Amino acid sequence: MTIRWSRLAPQLALSPSVAVTVFVFLGGICWTIYLSFTASRRFPDYTLVGFRQYVRLFKDAAWIVSLENAVIFAIGSLASIAFGFILAALIDKEARGEAVFRTVFLYPLAISLIVTGLIWRWLFNPDLGVENVFHSIGWNWVHFNWLADPSTVMYGIILASVWQSTGFFMALMLSGLKSINVEIWRAAKLDGVPFWRLYLEVVIPMMKLTFLTCLILLCIGVVKAYDIIVAMTNAGPGDASYLPGYFVINAYWQKSNLGYAAAGATIMLLMTFALFFPLALFAAVRRRTEA
Repeated sequence: MTIRWSRLAPQLALSPSVAVTVFVFLGGICWTIYLSFTASRRFPDYTLVGFRQYVRLFKDAAWIVSLENAVIFAIGSLASIAFGFILAALIDKEARGEAVFRTVFLYPLAISLIVTGLIWRWLFNPDLGVENVFHSIGWNWVHFNWLADPSTVMYGIILASVWQSTGFFMALMLSGLKSINVEIWRAAKLDGVPFWRLYLEVVIPMMKLTFLTCLILLCIGVVKAYDIIVAMTNAGPGDASYLPGYFVINAYWQKSNLGYAAAGATIMLLMTFALFFPLALFAAVRRRTEA
């Protein structure tokens, strides 16, 4: 009886928090999906209107722009994973200064996305930032006002995002490198295997799950990106830097259209599921195969 109680006690203690989490999480998702099929405006209106909100959503040029920007943002943000791996590999080999470099590269992660956005907004400001510095030394041909140009605004946001998130992916990659057996490095050194070939043919394949984890986290971050857009451009100029997360919040708070925002949020959920499920399934199959 005592043994059975000792096993059940932790589960009973956690059951209220689990129940609340499930109710709030799943309940919120179901409620949002239901609202997307209603005529809700500022307040919920449970009059069903079918797929009217979705039809209207995909006729909205700003929503289409947000989806296109999400793809551009995701592709550009892959650089943070690449840079994170390179930094992790360099730090892993330089054991003497590992703690210092790891702290330096992780520091941007301690800054909120709002602060990051404001910093980079100042850097892109032609009167205060990098462009002004170059013009002051006579390099008037340098132009760094990316945020004012619809054709370059997303690249400015990507640059700020990569700077902020590279340290996080570096930490994940560093933990993956630390898990590799030391004997592999010694054997490669004795066999005279080139540095680049060792990483390309041995290390990277062994870190597939680490790369997969980084990719999943990156995709989720892209879909829900909001803070950095508000801080840097507020979706401008015009609607050139709209992203799905900003579009949904703006649809409710600025346009007072709860049903419309719920439709956008539901599409975001489907996007996240479409990205997350195949990657998670691949990771599970990979773990089972390796086991």
